[in-house]
Amino acid sequence: MTALDVRLRQAEQYFIPFIMAGDPSLEVTKRILRLLQEEGAAAIELGVPFSDPMADGPVIQAASERALENGVTLQDVLRLGEELHAEGFHTPLILFTYFNPVLHYGLEALVEDAKASGFAGLIVPDLPHEESVPLRRIGNRCAFPIIPLVTPTSKERIKQIVADAKGFVYCVSSLGTTGMRQYFADDVEAFLDTVRAASPVPTAVGFGISTGAHVRRFRRHADAVVVGSALVGKIEECRSDLLDPNRIDHALASLTRFVRQLKSE
Repeated sequence: MTALDVRLRQAEQYFIPFIMAGDPSLEVTKRILRLLQEEGAAAIELGVPFSDPMADGPVIQAASERALENGVTLQDVLRLGEELHAEGFHTPLILFTYFNPVLHYGLEALVEDAKASGFAGLIVPDLPHEESVPLRRIGNRCAFPIIPLVTPTSKERIKQIVADAKGFVYCVSSLGTTGMRQYFADDVEAFLDTVRAASPVPTAVGFGISTGAHVRRFRRHADAVVVGSALVGKIEECRSDLLDPNRIDHALASLTRFVRQLKSE
């Protein structure tokens, strides 16, 4: 059982935010990560900027572009994790990156370096289950969870994907890209219940979850809820203040209120 398994099995540990590393800067990212830890995040997905984020909608794509303009690389994100770990940061960090940077870095090298940098798991959203075998084998050997994504599909397919899952299973609430949504498919709860029943590890649901009402709705059908685009959009809204030393505390207070609204019972 990994640190992620243990943490997400606790009823009060259900909120998993996603932010993009380096948006609006790496130093501000550290401040936001500490804020999210203080607000009780169960884990945090830390995105690596990439030029072709095919699973992401316009909000996260724009954040990725801004981070790339800042020159942020995969190595920078690993270094950020290492610095936080050395400073006593204890909330599990999940590295979220597309497969192209993983391939260029080297599968085994990335798993080893990510673990050494204090990360607790890895999500590669564009890597199909059948093609993830080499990476999952390395992850198993290093006791480093490669977290699977599962979309609405047949029960047999779901069982196949989650059979040897580690850390948690990421349930994609809606087909398509990430982004804020008002409506979800009528059968999304049945899908989540099916995954939860089949999974040997906790389940989390993401894609489109952007309000406190969404969080409350999906908490009944998954162990954790992932909020990405809504939070990244709020960071963009506060961007100028976050980059102003005289206004950053005001901006962080605004982000804190937003997170509390998402988590409000």
